[in-house]
Amino acid sequence: MATRTLLMTNQLQQLCRQIRRETVQAIYLAGSGHPGSSLSAVEILVTLYFTDLLHCFPEDPKNPQRDRFILSKGHAAPAYYSVLAHKGFFPVSLVDTLRKLGSPLQGHPNMEKLPCLDCAVGSLGQGLSIANGIAFALQRRHETPHVFCLIGDGEQQEGQIWEAAAFAAQHQLDNVCLIVDCNGMQLVDTLDGIKNMQPMADKWQSFGWHAMETDGHDIDKLYQTLTEAKQYRGKPTVVLAHTIKGKGVSYMENQAEWHGTAPNAEQYRTAMKELSQEVPQ
Repeated sequence: MATRTLLMTNQLQQLCRQIRRETVQAIYLAGSGHPGSSLSAVEILVTLYFTDLLHCFPEDPKNPQRDRFILSKGHAAPAYYSVLAHKGFFPVSLVDTLRKLGSPLQGHPNMEKLPCLDCAVGSLGQGLSIANGIAFALQRRHETPHVFCLIGDGEQQEGQIWEAAAFAAQHQLDNVCLIVDCNGMQLVDTLDGIKNMQPMADKWQSFGWHAMETDGHDIDKLYQTLTEAKQYRGKPTVVLAHTIKGKGVSYMENQAEWHGTAPNAEQYRTAMKELSQEVPQ
């Protein structure tokens, strides 16, 4: 597949592994955080920020030509902070200050502490409305930047998501790309066990969206799908990215208990050992 990536696929995979290590370490040092939700989103974030998909300017973070990104599932902040650091927005050493008193890297992204962000987030379900507002303003000003928004699949249970979905379709916000991190898990149980949102693609299509699905851990497939989504015209696009909660750490994978639990010392050592293995060439 022909791609215009800034790094080769293997380099991106190695970067994902590094970001997973830094994410687990930051949560361990903080003694709190959300490892499962962070680890499932790593390839999505890396594919956006380290290819030609999302245009950003670390040396000029408020450049009006930048694409916008809204992390609606704000509890995945540890992975997002690591991605931003490797992109050059702030030193990588800052990642280990997660949730520390005085650190700009709080449990959920805060614009006052990190001016490079496009919005502050916290309560789930709000990100798509924010993305719509930005996209609507850009559209009315005839400006071309794209707006990406990442939500969790459980977040679709929030009514505000569907109010925002209807708005985006009515105003043909084809400069919006919503990515759903479909890891199938929530705080205490599976998505289906709490409130089954299937069939997801049909729901979005019924609201007037162009819906696509992909493997959320395959960088090449993610790149191809997100490229097509960004180029689609006439409707907003949603990408259902199928992922594994806790991806990369065997004892965290598909386990709801790791939604918001920090590893102890022994668990931390096990995770770091697993994440130190090289990605096959």
